[in-house]
Amino acid sequence: MATTRQAEATWKGELRTGSGVVTANSSDAFRELPVTWASRTEEANGRTSPEELIAAAHASCFSMALSGGLGRRGTPPERLEVSATVTFDQVEGGWRVVSSALTVRGQVPGISEGDF
Repeated sequence: MATTRQAEATWKGELRTGSGVVTANSSDAFRELPVTWASRTEEANGRTSPEELIAAAHASCFSMALSGGLGRRGTPPERLEVSATVTFDQVEGGWRVVSSALTVRGQVPGISEGDF
């Protein structure tokens, strides 16, 4: 069964001097988180960015997939901590996500560190 989720963004002004907000409409988990170009390309300064939201999605998706795989193997995890680092950089004259790196720590009874 397919599911859908919806979020929206509102932007005001030019790219470099403007600002916006993003809202999770489906879950209402967050409303009007501030975003700016500077929060993407310089310091966050209390604002989010699309890349931070991608990192959150990557980390949460991977933790669920790993938990499912470990459970199917008969070694469900007690705890998984997944951190994603998304890099946004200029490439060939344009800005792009160039990488997403995961760091995973876990407590998984019945499995060796090497197997983990």
